[in-house]
Amino acid sequence: MKAEEYPFVQELITDKKGQVLKVVLEFEEYQRLLEALEDEGLYRAMQEAVTGETPLRMNEALAVLD
Repeated sequence: MKAEEYPFVQELITDKKGQVLKVVLEFEEYQRLLEALEDEGLYRAMQEAVTGETPLRMNEALAVLD
């Protein structure tokens, strides 16, 4: 594995066998990944909403998820 093969990765830390143990990212890239995961979670929660249920506003939905 090479760090260049993965988006966002600055460095891969491996053991003697070449197994990846840790990934080094720029903090801004890490934050972007977290935001993407949160967006995906919100999207999935919205998809699971019961039909006929009153939709929540974005801030209300985020408050429920917290």
